[in-house]
Amino acid sequence: MATLPPLAERMRPANLDEYVGQQHLVGQNAILRRAIESGNLPSLILWGPPGVGKTTLAYIISQQLQRPFFSLSAINSGVKDVREVIEKAARLKETEENLPVLFIDEIHRFSKSQQDSLLGAVERGLVTLIGATTENPSFEVISALLSRCQVYILKHLTEDDLVQLINRAIAGDKYLSQKKITIAEHEALLRLSGGDARKLLNVLELVINAIGKDEIAICNKLVLDNVQQNLALYDKAGEQHYDIISAFIKSIRGSDPNAAVYWLARMIAGGEDPKFIARRLLILASEDIGNANPNALLLANTCFQAINVIGWPESRIILSQTVTYLASSAKSNASYEAINKAQEIVSRTGDLPVPLHLRNAPTKLMKNIGYGKEYAYSHSYEGNFKEQEYFPDKLAGTRLFEPGNNAAELKLREHLKRLWKDKYGY
Repeated sequence: MATLPPLAERMRPANLDEYVGQQHLVGQNAILRRAIESGNLPSLILWGPPGVGKTTLAYIISQQLQRPFFSLSAINSGVKDVREVIEKAARLKETEENLPVLFIDEIHRFSKSQQDSLLGAVERGLVTLIGATTENPSFEVISALLSRCQVYILKHLTEDDLVQLINRAIAGDKYLSQKKITIAEHEALLRLSGGDARKLLNVLELVINAIGKDEIAICNKLVLDNVQQNLALYDKAGEQHYDIISAFIKSIRGSDPNAAVYWLARMIAGGEDPKFIARRLLILASEDIGNANPNALLLANTCFQAINVIGWPESRIILSQTVTYLASSAKSNASYEAINKAQEIVSRTGDLPVPLHLRNAPTKLMKNIGYGKEYAYSHSYEGNFKEQEYFPDKLAGTRLFEPGNNAAELKLREHLKRLWKDKYGY
């Protein structure tokens, strides 16, 4: 047993039919599957959360296309490593062999010079680049490289996907299939995995090895008793990074500056990219504080800009100031909830027509048929306000923005109530 590779590695799918999840991309007749099966695949970037199969999908693509598979990690590879791969690809081209797929894990961590070193090979078609990232590629991938890649978004694995992985491992793994394993409860397995397929299989294997019997009935208590104290055993590959950023964000959201700055220190000790931390603070300042304290977003944005100017270790002080301020601030998720409600309505109601008085009227014909005719210019009225309908008719009176129960937003609520009277029920 000691010589076996980890369960997650043993269960790595060999083709698209064995691949679990991402059916919007690789299911029958899905967009990426069609591109793979056609053999005409552009360079691409796979963007999605950890443990959803980015590396596996890249390898399957190379096998399906019968292309050599070269893999680099942005964490421990430099320009020299990139150039060596490109030289190998050039030699393959000279001998008229299949050109390789170059997979770069965590491509968002590549510096500009490292990304620049890829450009020529991608442009000439020496390699088909597949980059994997958990970050929005528009933030960290240079525009010249991004414009030459198709971005595909991978989704979180569903509960059904994760259960399927468990069942497949128990039935299909050469070692586990020799045991009599039943799953009485799977909630603890799923919760500890955090939706990460690799972590899920590692937890399952850890439990089975800890019990050490040929007949095992896995329940929630059994999982928690045997895994909680051993999480570090399977967390050495970096998955803990996502647990710590989660604890960090939740500490700020929960208004605990002491815990928040502790988790900040943990990330600093782990060598986390300061820009990654600052981006998370920018998002949080709007999502969790918003109009309860508009200065929060201003400070978070200033923090993000400052750490790009100030070097390390001084940037840690700027991050600490921002973290403690955001954690100590009043909180509101009203803006976040408002856009969620608005998007949900749009998904249900489709393209409702814009009221005539709100339409643009650049031509005489449009003016003649009433475009913009009854629009009231707010600044022409007392208090810079004139009541009129801004929604499509079917949505008139719909309240999407619900100001929070804090000093700043209570003022906003009173102001809106004075303006709109009973229209929105403020």
